[in-house]
Amino acid sequence: MKAMVFAAGLGTRLKPITDTLPKALVRVCGEPLLAHVLRKLQAFGYTEAVVNVHHFPELIREYLGSHDFGLSIKISDESQALLETGGGIAHARPLLEPLDEPFLVHNVDIVSNVDLSWFRAQARPEALATLLVSDRPTQRYLLFRPEDGRLVGWTNLATGEVRSPLKDLDPSACLRYAFSGIHLLSPAIFDAFEALAMPERFPIMDFYLEACGRYPIYGVPAPGLQLVDVGKIETLPEAERVCAEIL
Repeated sequence: MKAMVFAAGLGTRLKPITDTLPKALVRVCGEPLLAHVLRKLQAFGYTEAVVNVHHFPELIREYLGSHDFGLSIKISDESQALLETGGGIAHARPLLEPLDEPFLVHNVDIVSNVDLSWFRAQARPEALATLLVSDRPTQRYLLFRPEDGRLVGWTNLATGEVRSPLKDLDPSACLRYAFSGIHLLSPAIFDAFEALAMPERFPIMDFYLEACGRYPIYGVPAPGLQLVDVGKIETLPEAERVCAEIL
C-alpha cells in the first residue's frame, strides 16, 4: 500500500521554530512530526511513502537518510516552487505509480489516533476520494448529503459564504464536518485533474469543491477521533497531550 505525506509547507504559524527547521521536523513527544506519520503508516501495513519537500528540503532528506522507518520512501521535490496540496499530488504521480488501488494522503502536521485500516475499509469502490472528517468546532465546514455522506460544498459560518457546484444548495440541510487532513484517493484522481484542467499549482480542497458535482467524493466521520492540527505554536501542548495518550 502506498501513501503520500505532505511535508512541504512553510509552517509560518510555527515561527520562530520554523525559521531554522521545516515543519515536518518539529518535535512532539520527542520525535519529529514526520516520524510519527511514517511510523503510523508502517504500523498499518503501508509499504511505500512519497514525501514532498520544499522548506529546508535538505534537512528532511538528511533526516530520512539517517532513519529507517521500514518503508520504501521517495522524495517529491518541490524546492523550486511550492505547488500546494493538489499540485503536490499531481507532481508526485510518477513516484506513486504504478497505482492499482487507492493511496493515502496524510498531512505531516496531523497527530491523531485514527485507525488507518478502519478508515481504508470505509472507502466505497466508486469513490474518487474519501475524506476523514470530524465533528469538531470550527468556522469552516465541509457540507455532505445526509443520505449518503457525499460532499456537496463548503461553508464559512463566520461570513456566511457557501461554495458548491450545486445550484440552490441549502447548507442547513447538510451534514457539517471539519476536514482532518487525511484522505484516501482513487488512482482515477489524476484523470479527474486533467478533465477539470487543474493548473500546476492548486489546493486539493479547491479541486474537491469543483469536482464534487461530477465525481463521488465522500466524508467519513471517525468515532472517538482524537486529532490535533499542529499548525501553530499554541497547539503544541495539546499535540503533546494527545501524542502521549496514543503512544
